[in-house]
Amino acid sequence: MRAQASCLYECAVMHRRLSPKQHEFTYRIFLFYLDLDELSEVSSRIPFFSLNEPNVYALRNEDYFQFHSRGLRANLESFLETQGLTQKPSRIRLLTLPRFLGYTFNPISIFFCFDENERPLTSVVQVGNTFGELKPYLVPLDSAAQGFHIRVAKNYYVSPFSPPDLTFDFRFDEPGNRLRIAIDDFQGEEKVLLSTLAGPRVELTAVNLAILTFKYPLITLKVIFLIHWEALRLWWKRIPHRGKE
Repeated sequence: MRAQASCLYECAVMHRRLSPKQHEFTYRIFLFYLDLDELSEVSSRIPFFSLNEPNVYALRNEDYFQFHSRGLRANLESFLETQGLTQKPSRIRLLTLPRFLGYTFNPISIFFCFDENERPLTSVVQVGNTFGELKPYLVPLDSAAQGFHIRVAKNYYVSPFSPPDLTFDFRFDEPGNRLRIAIDDFQGEEKVLLSTLAGPRVELTAVNLAILTFKYPLITLKVIFLIHWEALRLWWKRIPHRGKE
């Protein structure tokens, strides 16, 4: 019997701004790592987790890709085809924070794609902003980096303190006993912002999910509040900003 791939990760999130002024903050959250083929089993085993139905935690198709008529797998495969990838993944696992009490906000979600032998094929990072917009980025395997890596034009409004003409540098490994995600922002060749997400694997059980829920109460609202609080602190430091066009 194959071991369950779905799990939780208890993480520390760090953002360090290097330019035009230094600013740094860290907070703690937890994320779900869900095998799409295990969602029915997970929802039947965890009474406060559901797929496309109201619950304490709910994974909903419409929170991903924004062309969501056919379900998570079909929409991911459609995006991969637009990127020139014709091999359909055998297994797909999603690192994300599902809706909490109906609220959703994911600064980042990552789809990991595997072949029939559990070998990684590629990944897709979905970046979200506070306007409810989502943008996916293909992040392929990089043999030199021994993981997933790409530097790609941002072309997307994430924050008034982060110009859309920057480039993202995504670097991360396949999730294992620990999660390690790094996303840097570059202005030309100058690194202006460092972001990391890291933490240990936690077995996905009803007890562990309840413990983390009480440890990090109102987690989605917490993330939304912290983003706006740090934006206020950046404004107070007179860091240049621009509105969304």
